[in-house]
Amino acid sequence: MTTTTARMGTIEHIDPNLIVVEANVRTEANLPREFVASIKQNGVLTPVLARRDEQGNVIVRAGQRRTLAAREAGLVTIPAYIVDADETTVDRIVQQMVENDHREAVTDADRVAAFQQLAFEGLTPAVIAKRTGSKPATVKAGIAVAASSTAASAILSHSLTLDQAAALIEFEGDDETISDLIDVATTSPAQFAHATQRARDDRDRALIKADATADLIARGYVVLDREPGYYEAGVPVRLSELVTVDGARVTPEDIIDTVGRAAYVRAYRAGEEASVTYFLTDFKAAGFRKETSSGAASGPMTEEQKAERKTLIANNKAWASAEVVRREWLAEFLSRKTLPKDTGTVIAQGVSVHRAAVGSAVSNGSVLAHVLLGIERGGYWDVDKLAALVEHSPAKAQHVTLAVVLGGIEDSTSKSTWRYPDASKALYFAQLAAWGYGLSDVEALVVVKPTTPSTETADDAPAENIDEADSEDQPLE
Repeated sequence: MTTTTARMGTIEHIDPNLIVVEANVRTEANLPREFVASIKQNGVLTPVLARRDEQGNVIVRAGQRRTLAAREAGLVTIPAYIVDADETTVDRIVQQMVENDHREAVTDADRVAAFQQLAFEGLTPAVIAKRTGSKPATVKAGIAVAASSTAASAILSHSLTLDQAAALIEFEGDDETISDLIDVATTSPAQFAHATQRARDDRDRALIKADATADLIARGYVVLDREPGYYEAGVPVRLSELVTVDGARVTPEDIIDTVGRAAYVRAYRAGEEASVTYFLTDFKAAGFRKETSSGAASGPMTEEQKAERKTLIANNKAWASAEVVRREWLAEFLSRKTLPKDTGTVIAQGVSVHRAAVGSAVSNGSVLAHVLLGIERGGYWDVDKLAALVEHSPAKAQHVTLAVVLGGIEDSTSKSTWRYPDASKALYFAQLAAWGYGLSDVEALVVVKPTTPSTETADDAPAENIDEADSEDQPLE
């Protein structure tokens, strides 16, 4: 055994089979065939970091992969840098994380395991963040993932990112949704945020519908599992088609105690109340009659119309979910210290191509720009908070201007945007994609098929009762 004295320790050439591999923050040692072949041909060029315990055993702290590869390659000795070190678990874990990140970055699964171990040792997230050079939010997310059997298993089994695994926690117990999200994470990771938001919105709508259904049942209504079509025979009749003997339209208050009352519940949007359509099974017995002209459609929908309506409903829901993801992304984007090099060009387009949308938003106080920058708007007589931010931090002037432009354009988008995409909106969404935002399928429609020039009037186009077409539960006659 050859020994070379070095500063703060010694380099010793030791049989890798005699080296004890200490418990490592890596959850598994990745030993590619090429890596082992390189070790076999060239040896271990960089000494592993090790310590000697009270019994004289050499214990590797950093260099697990090199040690194991040397064993597999059949090397007689490898260089080990032996240092004096205590056996404190915290120091070992932190040292391994730093050393591994400097070589081959630890995976998020490794990071989660390390954060969990450090938390077990009594360190707070703030202390762990400081010791490991991580963000406190990252540490908290890692500890939460470790505490969730679902998320912890997924991050290890499917090589998810920490953010992806953390998103699964809120869906624990919903195996179908978790399976769908894992599939998106592993096959189309750029769509994961969109899929997650759609899952949240679907869950929230289901809860709204369930609460409204329970309330109606408690009040004696029969809740229908689907909404009958206008032209179906032998089904309950909508109150909207009925009038009293005096010709007044029948209201829900008129049937509070009426026999045969029924209702159908649907939830259009997360965060809003459920929409209820009321019915009567025997309106004549209740003393009502059908209105002569109900205002209903002239005939049953064709199969093509039904297909178009289903697409409309699905895309409207997808757009609402995508809007949440997009604006969260914009807020994060505007929080970055450095903006892209083409920011000046985009600002110039904002006051030219998008002048109508941006001008309108500015006239109304650039409400969304404040939201994206995380600034609370002042009162009518207060000094403009955006101007105050620039005055306080002149370096933020371009951030504020870009927020005003992006906020103005964003404020002019709606569900009509995917239906009536124009060239100006196509330019906007293409720019977001160029900056790294992952367009959802419905947002991509705006880029691939703009139908009108850059007039910025597309969102004023007739929406064909678009607000009434947000639910797949609408009747398809």
